[in-house]
Amino acid sequence: MKNEKIKKLLDFLYDKYNKVHSDDDPIWLLHSLKSQEDVEILGFIVSCYCYGRVEQIISLINRFKKSISRDVFNFVVNFDKKKDFKYCLGFNYRFNSEHDFIELISVLQKAIKSFGNLKSLFLKGYNSNEKTILQALNKFSKVLNSFSNRNNSFRYLIPIPENNSTCKRLNLFLRWMVREDNVDLGIWKNEIPKSKLIIPVDTHVYRQSINLKLISRKSCDIKFALELTERLKEFDPEDPVKYDFSLCHLDIKRK
Repeated sequence: MKNEKIKKLLDFLYDKYNKVHSDDDPIWLLHSLKSQEDVEILGFIVSCYCYGRVEQIISLINRFKKSISRDVFNFVVNFDKKKDFKYCLGFNYRFNSEHDFIELISVLQKAIKSFGNLKSLFLKGYNSNEKTILQALNKFSKVLNSFSNRNNSFRYLIPIPENNSTCKRLNLFLRWMVREDNVDLGIWKNEIPKSKLIIPVDTHVYRQSINLKLISRKSCDIKFALELTERLKEFDPEDPVKYDFSLCHLDIKRK
């Protein structure tokens, strides 16, 4: 398929899905939140658990919100493992136990107390001269992991790019924070250009990228994500990651 036809298809899909509730997705959990602090913190928690079936992810997060009965940011900031662990009991999800969930809350608390918020932590490692946010993402992930002594099951929640993971969920979080349209919230849009984002590659995006012959690389790793992002810049150099939501949901619909 020639570039003109691919661009026409991608832009058509973007327009089709660039609507609130255009398809089931965890992103809608953030749209009802009133404060940017809550969007940032709950957004990170949601993104960490963005693997598996959408309805299961949404169910987990809704149970958490119901359990704490307060805004997420203040719950995290004031979290006390001895007194508040009861609010996180039963939050086992596929590869991750309730202890991993509790550890994630504790890690976020330490990050907030050390840096004020996640944006400030990310910007500590961000260099505007870098072509992408890859190195900043690597530093961001390492700092968050340094706040935990837990095993690999917890570390699955916050992967490190230099270990060759696609880091789909971390890149998804950044898409939500940096881009702004009817889907993404863009609360970091003034600090980080969306042109530097890396597309979050999951099985759906991977499959559609291969089907459309966007790239020929077969290994689904961080290099795949970087190459795909570069390819998508041919269609929108300022906002290549805009196509992520539609590529993902196109594949889900076709399954």
